[in-house]
Amino acid sequence: MKRSLQRWWWLLIPLMLAGGVWLLPISGHVALTPQDSAVGYPQMRLAPAAPQPGHETTLWVTDDAPWSYVLLTVDDEPIREMVWQANPGDTWTWTWPFTFPEDGAAELIFYHDCHTGCIARGRATVGEPPPSRSIAWTPTKLGVVFANPARDWHGRSGWDVELTYARLAEEDYWGIDDLALRVRRAEAKGLRVLVRVDYDQGQSLPAEGDELALAEYLHYMQRLARDERLDGVYAYVLGSGYNAQGVSPTWYARVFNGYGEDAAHTDNAVQVMRAEDPQVRLLVGPMQPWHPDQGGERAYAIDAPWLNYFNTLVAALDEAARTKAAADIPLVAPDGFAVQAPGRPDAPEMVGRERASEPRIDLRREAWNGAQAGFRIYRDWMAIVNAYATTRGLPIYITSTNTFAPDVGVPPAQSYPAGWLTTALEVIDEEPQVKALCWFLDYFPHSAQWEYFSLTRQPGRMLDAAEEFEELLQR
Repeated sequence: MKRSLQRWWWLLIPLMLAGGVWLLPISGHVALTPQDSAVGYPQMRLAPAAPQPGHETTLWVTDDAPWSYVLLTVDDEPIREMVWQANPGDTWTWTWPFTFPEDGAAELIFYHDCHTGCIARGRATVGEPPPSRSIAWTPTKLGVVFANPARDWHGRSGWDVELTYARLAEEDYWGIDDLALRVRRAEAKGLRVLVRVDYDQGQSLPAEGDELALAEYLHYMQRLARDERLDGVYAYVLGSGYNAQGVSPTWYARVFNGYGEDAAHTDNAVQVMRAEDPQVRLLVGPMQPWHPDQGGERAYAIDAPWLNYFNTLVAALDEAARTKAAADIPLVAPDGFAVQAPGRPDAPEMVGRERASEPRIDLRREAWNGAQAGFRIYRDWMAIVNAYATTRGLPIYITSTNTFAPDVGVPPAQSYPAGWLTTALEVIDEEPQVKALCWFLDYFPHSAQWEYFSLTRQPGRMLDAAEEFEELLQR
């Protein structure tokens, strides 16, 4: 029976298609997957029929529609080398050569229309996968920016912050294909992934008033929301550090949820993304704290430029959400806020105190009219969020923390005191509104720019931080 199945497997396809499934038998193993097409397409064929681990393999996919921008992924890895041909009878065939995975099993997914967001047309499991091990992930608020793919999370469901650029959508690493691969692999480790979306390198958002750049940015946001490879993204974060780049709070709110525009207009990130995926989460991106050069028109009770800016921004987001709600347009408020909360263990206010205790200490600086000067700036951000009707109580995600104060410039490799991260996590575990505490950063192999921040590289005092991070995961 096994030999007959190997030789004549293709004859079974018409029989199985009547039930709305398609199949691929490999070495006697038959894998069935749901198929939406009532007429039985796509169809696929492998050569050799029983591929060996690590050997060259070819996949043919035949379909009854001339899809453009098709993609094959093998265990989430995109296979880019492909040829296609038109067949008699109005069908089309795409051919992909690839190396079969070393573990002897693979999930093959055929996508189309990837220029606007990949849509899965068909999928199959090939070979006998190794027995799966069910892991009961234990949630933790601890996370990192740019998680090292080799990191052992010890069964903890932590956080991973990734980054992509609208203007580099087709580029290696920063583009959508490599982003999708990182997201899927992080998911497999139980991580919840936050994806920060910037317009370009060095430019977090489109320039103020540049409607063409805005359209380009929103098109990429739409593509992210539509791409089924990214269905597991926990939330998207719009930009970062924009207050230090000349972006006004009202322009940010206009990009985010349409502030200042006619209520019927839909050209904003929230409505564009939710039109594709109503379940998508969007977070307001983190500002740079302690940046004195740009404030906001709506002064906060604590008169500091960065807090005035944030207060003006949240007020604008709130007004836009309420204006649209009054026009029967729901769900345009943020789903939460990403914030930066750097520590300052060497602040003058810390004299005579244990440096590692800094996350528990209010460093209200008199020269800044009482604004927090250290890690507890997250409480200033949170107080402003909770001051407005449509944002009150929304989750806060600390997507960047370490012991680098941007106005001082001493990296964690020099400034980190052993025990600081433990204290910070204890503080955040006591804050139900704060959902994540992510160290900046874990692993960045593309340049040495962040060497003195890296949990993986561990220069100087980063060795203490890395050992502590590992210990916290295993508690």
